[in-house]
Amino acid sequence: MVLHTHLPYCRKAGRWPHGEEWLHEALAETYVPLLDALYDLRDEGIPFRLTINLTPVLLEQLADADVQAHFVEFLDQEIAAAQNDQARFTASGEAHLAYLARFYEAFYQRVRTTFVERFEGDVVRAFRNLQDAGFIEIITCAATHGYLPLLSRDSSIYAQLKAAVESYERHFGRRPRAVWLPECAYRPAKQDDDGTWRPGLEEFLAGLGLRCFFAETKAIVGVRTVEAEVEVESLPLGPYGEAERRYRVTVGKGTVSKGTTFSAYYVVNHEGEVTDPPVAVIGRNERTGMQVWSASWGYPGDPDYREFHRKDPVSGLQYWRVTGPNVDLGQKDLYHPDWAAAKVRQHAAHFAGLVKGLLREYHDQSGEYGLISSNYDTELFGHWWFEGISWIQEMLRALAHDEAVHLTTASEYLEAHPPRETIALAEGSWGAGGTHWTWDNDDTHWVWPLIHEAERRMEGLVARYPRPEPEAEAALNQAGRELLLLEASDWPFLITTGQAREYATERFRTHLDRFQRLASLLEEGDVAAAYALAGEWYELDKVFPDLDYRWFAARQGQAR
Repeated sequence: MVLHTHLPYCRKAGRWPHGEEWLHEALAETYVPLLDALYDLRDEGIPFRLTINLTPVLLEQLADADVQAHFVEFLDQEIAAAQNDQARFTASGEAHLAYLARFYEAFYQRVRTTFVERFEGDVVRAFRNLQDAGFIEIITCAATHGYLPLLSRDSSIYAQLKAAVESYERHFGRRPRAVWLPECAYRPAKQDDDGTWRPGLEEFLAGLGLRCFFAETKAIVGVRTVEAEVEVESLPLGPYGEAERRYRVTVGKGTVSKGTTFSAYYVVNHEGEVTDPPVAVIGRNERTGMQVWSASWGYPGDPDYREFHRKDPVSGLQYWRVTGPNVDLGQKDLYHPDWAAAKVRQHAAHFAGLVKGLLREYHDQSGEYGLISSNYDTELFGHWWFEGISWIQEMLRALAHDEAVHLTTASEYLEAHPPRETIALAEGSWGAGGTHWTWDNDDTHWVWPLIHEAERRMEGLVARYPRPEPEAEAALNQAGRELLLLEASDWPFLITTGQAREYATERFRTHLDRFQRLASLLEEGDVAAAYALAGEWYELDKVFPDLDYRWFAARQGQAR
């Protein structure tokens, strides 16, 4: 099982509806309950295994003292809201709602106690302890979840990954062995207009000691070679919203993939060569993925689970259940935690049986022992699917006791079963049509020339200041941080979905303006002014303290 854990950069970005509250909600509903569940399994002696990606920009925020303090304030507010609801519902004679308000008070009290006492306010260290004990493998991602295939300079790709590796080592005391490519977006080797070959992403990974990454199902099994434009009214993107207007999207444009997601492969370049050291790719198993992810027949749509979208108008707490797929929000029935708990046990047993059945079927057909990689966004569990953390706990417990199934992590599997075959992957992502459209469309075309100009400008600054004085170096490093934050895939994604378009646009322009201001001052030689701004803006961002601006040195055509 692979969990991809990521939130946009939002430290000190205000509160509701967009900003640091994203972190607070994810901590309260997902990260702390997940850790609590995993620590309980550990204490029970359950030999579970889990692969979890914690993106560097999320790690930087979770480790921040201000975020930690604000999270406790958030929990106190939720506890108070639940207590106020109890009085309100008791006064109005709504006994079941009063019971649910007590349920929420107990839930947030436990999260608070767990965070403050069990984990001493430090969830990053709590994850590290599980990795050090051998229960989980923590993998990395690009520094700010930059959309790597659409970056125009290989210096930016290298810097995104180099910053990630350095951040990981600082937080976990070791080097990462595997990586989650942002948005599962892969780019093979390709030739620029000037004839220069740009290496595939696997070349960058190999050079940084990252020996494995994950791919979307179709990147492994292949799709029909076809060029066709289809009209799309709206594109559902899981729980994260949907594209709101009509577009024309080119889908399924060619492939060279030919594998199965039941195996891992070494990736080869356009000449059929494997990197040195080799880099493996593991594909997402679609059947187990859809069993959880599908909005129409996945577990989270069960009528007895809590409804995410209806909230109490006073407290914002969620007191209703899904009830049915076509039931209007205003007609939802009240939530019953005991009914939901019973469904969790059923669905965990069903999933364990599904995994076992798929592996047995693959073995019967091929004579081989297969691999199932079930990949999900971590925030789906607990936040969107309230009962999802309990489901993970029950599912891991069930599979850990199954003699026919071996729970493993990515690197543990590859050490025991090195790939015997190679594969050439097509360019693509998990987004609409398997293309880059979700991040590069009519609404977002304007962001990419600005990013590309900043990339080239950063390379120029590196060349201009080969041996800078300390003040200039501090300003150059901050320019690099602003460029990384500018490149985050979150901004075009949120613009496309309409989920937080104004917020995403504002954050993009803020980091662009800061970068351009620093670049202009450094290009003019006004180091003192650049240094002053760099110090001010570092306190606002406070990410990647060990960043070295030299990581952005021009390297077009040279991955390492």
